[in-house]
Amino acid sequence: MIKSKCTCASTGNCPSRSRRVIVLSRQLLGRLLMLGASVAFEYLFCFRSRGTVAGHLRIFGVFTDLYGQIPILAFIVFLGLGYSRLKTLREEIPFGRILFGGHFFCMAVVFSMTIAAQKGLGWRFLDPFGYTKSAVYLLATVLLALAYIPPRSWMVALRATGLLWLYALLAGVTGWFLGTTVKSLWYSTSTIDSGMMQRATLHEVQAVLGIFRQDVVVDPTTFTIGTQNNTIMISGGCSGIEGLGLVLAFTSIWLWHFRKEIRFPQALLLVPCALGCSWILNIVRLSALILIMNVSGFEDAWAGFHIAAGWISFTAVALAFSTATEKLSWVRRIPPPDLNSAGAPQPWSEPQGESPAIRAYLLPFLAILAAALVSKAASANYEWLYSLRFFAAATALIYFWPELKKLNWRIGWLGPVVGVAVFLMWIAPAGIARILGHPPAVNSLGTALAALSPTARWSWIILRVATAVVTVPIAEELAFRGYLARRFVSREFDRVSFTSLTVLAICLSSIVFGVEHMKDLMDWQHLLLGTVAGIAFAVALRRRGRIGDAVAAHAVCNLLLAAWVLGLGDWAQW
Repeated sequence: MIKSKCTCASTGNCPSRSRRVIVLSRQLLGRLLMLGASVAFEYLFCFRSRGTVAGHLRIFGVFTDLYGQIPILAFIVFLGLGYSRLKTLREEIPFGRILFGGHFFCMAVVFSMTIAAQKGLGWRFLDPFGYTKSAVYLLATVLLALAYIPPRSWMVALRATGLLWLYALLAGVTGWFLGTTVKSLWYSTSTIDSGMMQRATLHEVQAVLGIFRQDVVVDPTTFTIGTQNNTIMISGGCSGIEGLGLVLAFTSIWLWHFRKEIRFPQALLLVPCALGCSWILNIVRLSALILIMNVSGFEDAWAGFHIAAGWISFTAVALAFSTATEKLSWVRRIPPPDLNSAGAPQPWSEPQGESPAIRAYLLPFLAILAAALVSKAASANYEWLYSLRFFAAATALIYFWPELKKLNWRIGWLGPVVGVAVFLMWIAPAGIARILGHPPAVNSLGTALAALSPTARWSWIILRVATAVVTVPIAEELAFRGYLARRFVSREFDRVSFTSLTVLAICLSSIVFGVEHMKDLMDWQHLLLGTVAGIAFAVALRRRGRIGDAVAAHAVCNLLLAAWVLGLGDWAQW
């Protein structure tokens, strides 16, 4: 529950600041948010993560979609559409500690059964299809739901939202069905009939290459295209569907966020334009990759370009779309001019935009992203230009320090403690996998560094650690906690005290923080770990209203992770 009446600015020097941390919300909406986060954490950990202990602790039952994907999708729809009604329910509800203990007991049974099977103790032979384990997991989920929200409160929520639960359930089933159908367009590359997107991309790349080369080689059965010297295979991710999905998500969120400042339906015409640009840039990216490889003769040298060019294309489309909604007069909504006392129209002025302080909070993080695009584009086995991130962020921080020094950078005991806790959580999958006897994930970084001279190797490692411990924590905390979390509270974010951050603002900004740590669109594990880490850093920040505590927590976590990587050679963690 959040108890804070502070209305001071973000320096954290508030004498009336409450000493209470965000604990268990006592109202229905907060409990629903916490329930959703808890169930999603356990579901993704047990079902969807691969390559670590999470993958080895999967439930082997056949009802994964029944109480997995469909309920999660339905819950998101229910919470999103019913948010305004649920927000009005202010009655405090109790917390079932006994039921919560039962939930933990059931989850302990599930993990014990899985570890016993991994150790060959015979449980897998007693329960080959995982029905018993699935039933225990389902019971654990029910106990968790009743512990957070008692039956009476569930009925209150259902009465307040009417038939929304039914519509949400139908939306969950529909979303799951469409998701399984679209997977055939994304992943299947074995037959020409199942890869619609690959086939279309293959045809367009062939047409572009035909303008420059006469020796184009195409194999439509394997989606392979290139020249006599080099060829590439257009997989599901390279077909353009990933970029189209990102662009569609970005444009939808942008239009919804600025719906009061944009004309409809004119603005909707920009969406297919953005999708078309994304498709064209993907064709150009693949064609350029083949041509460059053919000229240079070094296929591996352009692996970084292949990945980074996709993000550069998405960034360009997103920037062009946002600029168009702001600059095009037939898209931007211009209110009629006001009349003065004499009845004459007054000149209209642009509405007040974001706070000028936004640059100081976001540009250090954006500098890191820009440096990452450059370093990845010039990298193959490892980012030999990783140090660009350190110098880019450091330059931005020094430039904006006159504005940033107004924040409270003091550090207390809570920051390092939270950092240690987040590190233990982050490394738990890899640690438990080692206990179970599973080797660490294969990563080429260690091999690439071993091939360098000692001076070059340790120079790279020192700058890598400095980036992770110094510039990255400061830049990311400024962007996600300093700006984004407070921006969800008010447009004038710099006037919002850190001690008055709401549960919703912390959760939303932490989800974005988790997305930023995903290695690919299906990396559910890092999405989950990043989200929980973001919440923990926000709690450290809100406790005293000092951004120094959040930075310290972030830095300690990254320092311990660097020690883990260098001490155990688990390069996959980097």
